[in-house]
Amino acid sequence: MKAGDSERLKAHVAELEVQLQTAKALLRRTEAQSIGQLPNRDIHRPSISRTSRHFGVPVSLPLGISIHNLMLLSDSALPLGSFAYSSGLESFLAHHKPLREGGTQLSLFHKFLRLTIQSVAYTSIPYALAAFRGPLDLMELDNDLDASILCTVARRASIAQGRALLSVWERGFKESARSQFSEEGLEAATSIDTFASDLKIAALSPEPITINGHLAPIWGAVSLALGLNLEEAGYLFLLNHAKAVTSAAVRASVMGPYMAQNVLASQVLQELVRSSLEKVWLTPPEDAGQVVPMMDLWVGRHEMLYSRIFNS
Repeated sequence: MKAGDSERLKAHVAELEVQLQTAKALLRRTEAQSIGQLPNRDIHRPSISRTSRHFGVPVSLPLGISIHNLMLLSDSALPLGSFAYSSGLESFLAHHKPLREGGTQLSLFHKFLRLTIQSVAYTSIPYALAAFRGPLDLMELDNDLDASILCTVARRASIAQGRALLSVWERGFKESARSQFSEEGLEAATSIDTFASDLKIAALSPEPITINGHLAPIWGAVSLALGLNLEEAGYLFLLNHAKAVTSAAVRASVMGPYMAQNVLASQVLQELVRSSLEKVWLTPPEDAGQVVPMMDLWVGRHEMLYSRIFNS
């Protein structure tokens, strides 16, 4: 079963549960009317038509806490610092000047978006999924990912955003996550707390202790601790990357904000994210690797640009 099928089934189940709650409310009201249990109408109140009358019973909506946390992680205001990086877009555009005849910056952006999502899917998603499946391996996964990243600029960006997510976890998510979820979530929360503590100790230690804090494995563990499922964690990681690149394109004057929303809402992007996730779904971290070699060159040469608006 594909991830899209699972989401459609969840939506259908949610709709059926709402219909069931409504039907139960109607049944209780009908039974109360038949045995005369409804209170008398207050003559001082204006009459309410049959079609506009509200039910006098609570209705429980099938919205879990994980949905709330999913919205928080997908928020563009999540302070990860992604807005400060262009993920290589600025360098990519600079290395494609002058434009070929008939070419536009918008067409270059669409090409880059496709390449960068495929690159992130093959280099980072296996580590995020592995951390979700086994949060106790967080330290080992972080170390392996650090060893596999060849580009210094990409490594700095991954560590900066990963440590920012750790800070968000400690200051915003930790307390609620420990009180809301299952044993798996508590195991993930404990792993994250241990990792964060070891990172602080390593920073103060006089001996060289290498703990990095890359984004992908921390994302997987935090997603598990917040109650997301594996499909949501992987899809949201790629979608957030697409949002960050699109936001960078807006600030680089490649497109306007309305066009950016059109790109994010398009079926093309949805299929690209879904297909990229499906291709690496069973890929173990040891088989992860860069499938777009030029991406490391574009990202790495960003700090060599004469002028730039994004961090390196």
